[in-house]
Amino acid sequence: MLNITRITGFFLMGFSDVPELQTVCGLFFLVMYLAVIMNNLLIITLITLDLKLQTPMYFFLKNLSLLDVFFISVPIPNFFINSITHKNSISILACALQVFLMTSFACAEIILLTAMSYDRYIAICSPLHYEVIMSSGNCVLMVGISWAIGVLFGALYTAGIFSLPFCGSIEIPQFFCDIPSLLSISCSDTLVVIYTSFGIGLCLGMVCIICIVLSYFCIFSTVLRIPTTKGQSKAFATCIPHLTVFSVFIATGCTVYLKPPSNTTSLTERLFSVLYTVLPPALNPLIYSLRNSDVQCALKRLQENFCPSSLLHVTLQSICLWFCGSHFARKFCII
Repeated sequence: MLNITRITGFFLMGFSDVPELQTVCGLFFLVMYLAVIMNNLLIITLITLDLKLQTPMYFFLKNLSLLDVFFISVPIPNFFINSITHKNSISILACALQVFLMTSFACAEIILLTAMSYDRYIAICSPLHYEVIMSSGNCVLMVGISWAIGVLFGALYTAGIFSLPFCGSIEIPQFFCDIPSLLSISCSDTLVVIYTSFGIGLCLGMVCIICIVLSYFCIFSTVLRIPTTKGQSKAFATCIPHLTVFSVFIATGCTVYLKPPSNTTSLTERLFSVLYTVLPPALNPLIYSLRNSDVQCALKRLQENFCPSSLLHVTLQSICLWFCGSHFARKFCII
């Protein structure tokens, strides 16, 4: 007979049992977290303030960055606190909240990426109807649907997981509460609810992937018929970043969730979980900004507004005058 007891909380395994290494890992994750947050908030600020970025593509990008901020803020701050305090316990309510939020944000991001591929499809394949189809109202509706479906799936998965009884070990072999780890410590023989939810989620994911593949098939077919190389390059420049972001998100997500439940998790699997939670939010701003002249120009305009060139020149001249006040430096500085 199974030993089923009332569970009040779980223990997160983390990456090390050594307190010093826990602190180092926590600080490392904190640095990564702050860098990701600042980069995504910069993208959100640029798109919000710059009038030249008020287009459907950048509206979706702003919401993608917002989702990334929320997504990475679910597991990383909790892991940092646990690493500093050396307490790896988490209450069942907090664990349920982690599952709900991460599932909701991940599902919403997949649907939003699908909407972004549809935006690129309309922009390249039907440019004359672009303003009508991708109106501000339709864009807001697409984003709202992605959030609503994400919340629905998050609630469905959370209710399915935490309606199961848990027995045996209460140690979760991850640094956050994820569905495969919780299934591994469940002692229920009937997983109808969770497998039904998983099947629905898998079907939704496959529909999104098929839509994106078909969109890019039509996009590439249209782009290759453009007579000029410059036109092809410009079209590809708006599509490749989105395709890269989608591929990274799907690849890292599959390594975490498309694996059988196990009572033990290797260090490699935990590192893949880190990539799933950190890599997409970290790469999205870089992918969209490094090769995007619009974002780079918006950043320059923002810098000029906050720090005018005349003020910068006066500041540099004052620094040079102060430096030349030294007898040693006088021969090296020419004003």
